[in-house]
Amino acid sequence: MPLAVCATPIGNLEDVTLRVLRELREADVVLCEDTRRTRILLQRHGISAALVSYHEHNEAKRVAELLPRLVAGERVALVTDAGLPGVSDPGVRLVDTALDAGVPVTVLPGPTAVETALVASGFEANRYQFLGFLPRGERALASLWAELARWPWVVVGYESPRRLPVALESLAAALPDRLVAVCRELTKLHEEVVRGPARDVAARFAEPVKGEVTLVIGPGEAVEGRADEDARSAVAELVQAGTPRRTAADVVSQLTGISKNRLYRESL
Repeated sequence: MPLAVCATPIGNLEDVTLRVLRELREADVVLCEDTRRTRILLQRHGISAALVSYHEHNEAKRVAELLPRLVAGERVALVTDAGLPGVSDPGVRLVDTALDAGVPVTVLPGPTAVETALVASGFEANRYQFLGFLPRGERALASLWAELARWPWVVVGYESPRRLPVALESLAAALPDRLVAVCRELTKLHEEVVRGPARDVAARFAEPVKGEVTLVIGPGEAVEGRADEDARSAVAELVQAGTPRRTAADVVSQLTGISKNRLYRESL
């Protein structure tokens, strides 16, 4: 049987797929970050299952214990407290080890805070960068904002409710006009999405808040200058190598974010 990586609700317990519920019901063992939180989800849907803790502090031990059972064909389901295991949550080590041992892995998709926040922010997000949890410390944050100052796409990151005011104050100091959306308690009763320039949003969240927070930072200024020159050179090299001009412009556009029509025209 494959290892089943199961997405669980990020808040509202009704946001779980029928497929995930069936997998949890039929599993020989369910691995979870916090057995108490997972038990609440299972009880809500009338499921009784054998729960085993699997978190960052016992991950290596659990992988060693579970691999023989997976190889033997036991049905193992992996969940996290909220969302999809392996994305800023434990799970990657088990998936990697299972695949190396020839055990198939299947991912059962479902709720995700990243994409939920992206849509709720209202920012155009055909392309975006996921940061995981924001770095700690003033220097690390300042370095991040400097790196993202001219990043022309949306950025998504997680932040603790306690550190949110510090992160927003740092962002407002570096990029006061940058649009940002604070998405708090997504899918829950007290869901809140606050959007505006960084300086205004920082003032709104001057004190720590409660609940899970996903931060969405709007796109920066379009990349110009040297990046444009490099993009045009890349198109020219592809054309010289035999690639159709429109195809070359399209490929470089997807990699750089520069308009493909503009690249095509400027390459003529």
